[in-house]
Amino acid sequence: MEKTILKVKDLYYAYGNGKPALNGISVDIHEGEKIAVIGSNGSGKSTFFLNINGVFTPETGKIIYRDTVVNKKSLKKLRKNIGIVFQDADNQIIASTVMAEVGFGPMNLKLPKEEVKKRVEEALAYMNISDFKNRPPHYLSGGEKKRVTIADIIAMQSEIVIFDEPTAALDPLNALMLEEVLDKLALEGKTMLISTHDVDFTYRWAERVLVFCHGKIIADGTSLEIFKSREILKQANLKQPTMLEVYELLVEKHLLEDEKIYPKSTEELKKMLEKQVSFLGALA
Repeated sequence: MEKTILKVKDLYYAYGNGKPALNGISVDIHEGEKIAVIGSNGSGKSTFFLNINGVFTPETGKIIYRDTVVNKKSLKKLRKNIGIVFQDADNQIIASTVMAEVGFGPMNLKLPKEEVKKRVEEALAYMNISDFKNRPPHYLSGGEKKRVTIADIIAMQSEIVIFDEPTAALDPLNALMLEEVLDKLALEGKTMLISTHDVDFTYRWAERVLVFCHGKIIADGTSLEIFKSREILKQANLKQPTMLEVYELLVEKHLLEDEKIYPKSTEELKKMLEKQVSFLGALA
C-alpha cells in the first residue's frame, strides 16, 4: 500500500481582502507520486502550495506531514522536507554567486561546512551547472536561472518537490531539460507536485491530476480520467490535450481501432498508426 507522506484536512485560507482563496481543501499525497495541479488563474493552486510548504499559515484545517501535525514547533521540519521552485527564478535567487545561492538552504539547516560543500557540489553537478558556481546568478539566462533554483531544492534534499509553473518563460530546449530533470527525480522516488497550464505536458507526465476551481479541488484522478471528462474540462475552463484530441478524431473517422490504449506522445501514436497500416496491408 502507498504510504501517505502528506495529509491536508479541510484547509481554509483568505488573503487580506477577506476573499477566500482556499475553500476546504482535503487531499492525501503519497510517496513517489507525480501530481499535476491544474486550473485557471486564481483557482487557488499557488496559495495551496504556499500553505503546504509552510510559507502561509492556514486559517483553519490541518496539515499532517509523516504523521506529525504541523504547528510552530514542527514547521521547520516541514520547510526542510517540502521544497518549492517558484515560477519566477528572480523571486527565489538571493545570493551573489551560484555557489552561495545553492548553499543558502543547507547552511540554514546548521549542517557542518563539509556537508554543505558536498551537497552544493552534488546539486550543481546534478543540474549540470558546476561551471557557473562562481558566477552571479542574476546575470544568467532564464533557463540557467531555473537550473539554479532547482539545484537549491536538490541541495536541501527535500522529500517533496513543488514546481509552480516551471515551464513558464522557458524556450523549448529548456522545457525539454526540465522534463529530463523531472524524470530523473521521479526515478529517485521524489514526490512531485507541479502546477501548470500546459495540458499536453500534464497528460504526458502526470500520474495523478488535481483540478482546482474557486479554491476547491473539483476533480482528482488519472490524467486520462480528467481529460476524458467534458464536464470537468468545461467547469475548470480547460481544453483537451492535443494527443487525446487527435486519437479520438482518428477513432471517430475509423482510421484507428478504438483499443482504449491512449497514446501520450507522438512516438506512441506513430507506432499505433504503423501497426494499423501494416494490419490493413495484410488484409489487402
